[in-house]
Amino acid sequence: MTGGLTLEGERIVEIATGDDLPKGAIDLEGDFLIPGLVELHTDNLERHLQPRPGVRFPNLPAILAHDGELASAGITTVFDALRVGSDRGEDPHYHAYAREVATVLAEARRAGALRIRHFLHLRAEVCSDTLIEELSEFGPEDGIGLVSLMDHTPGQRQFRDISKLKAYHVGKYGMSDAAFIEMVAERLEQRRRIGDTHDRVAVETARRCGAILASHDDTTLEDVAKSAGHGVRLAEFPTTIEAARASRDAGIAIIMGAPNVLRGGSHSGNVAAEDLARCDLLDILSSDYVPSALLRAAFQLAEVWNDLPRAIATVTATPARSMGLSDLGHIGEGALADLVRVRRLGETPVVRSVWKGGERVG
Repeated sequence: MTGGLTLEGERIVEIATGDDLPKGAIDLEGDFLIPGLVELHTDNLERHLQPRPGVRFPNLPAILAHDGELASAGITTVFDALRVGSDRGEDPHYHAYAREVATVLAEARRAGALRIRHFLHLRAEVCSDTLIEELSEFGPEDGIGLVSLMDHTPGQRQFRDISKLKAYHVGKYGMSDAAFIEMVAERLEQRRRIGDTHDRVAVETARRCGAILASHDDTTLEDVAKSAGHGVRLAEFPTTIEAARASRDAGIAIIMGAPNVLRGGSHSGNVAAEDLARCDLLDILSSDYVPSALLRAAFQLAEVWNDLPRAIATVTATPARSMGLSDLGHIGEGALADLVRVRRLGETPVVRSVWKGGERVG
């Protein structure tokens, strides 16, 4: 028994079963057809904006390259993570950029230049000099879907092990030992002096803009309790099983990184995503810093659960539902026709075609 979908305009209008293909139908030749992937947290746009330390690409070409890369990976909806909160020092990596990029992104969307659906995700860096003034540049008219509380204070959360933080900064930016020690001292002082105020303003901004609030790298029961008190609905990358379990108990959905799944563990030495999956403590996957990892990780997760539909839902239905996107993330009559044709090559899923709103984009 075979089946087929009928598309009309942007939507799926009929799902039928039967062996007869209507004239003009595309025969998928046994490939999977799944909903378009929904990506909530990706640093990929930042990578295109600054492909090397100190190298800054023009905004529009970077946005278009990012957009095309995601389409080729089967991602049809993305919440582009833009850092808000910068340092006033000389390192260009930490200069403000979010407002100007968001403006160009909106212009590209209005011009019909983008292949996939783009929303905004503001990553509010608590340990920074300029968070409040950068957040003040955004409002409800910007269509911000997500605001995450990012606290990279050395010695806690993602960087409990300061040696991992040092390896990151020395390896990526060539920072000297003396400069690293100075940076750690400055970040600790920033957190003590303005951290609580920045937390409060970021939470208020999410409410003002109608955005969903996410935590980042919750580690302890106290971290999760604080997140729940803020009204957080998504826990991005909890670093311990205890924090993930507390998030589940608080009704907070748990996001883990696809690269963590593929690598068999966290690059920062934190909890493995597969361990959370085995404990029924994983709801959503994010590509994080590798767009192509998202689909492959979902298929790998299917082996852990012995349940492909459940695993595919972590990159389609569940993230869409968590953001209130009722027309996306599922295949059904009336849903938007965001679809991905996938063939397995051994253990690797290969994207063969991508449709957004019924239009082929990859």
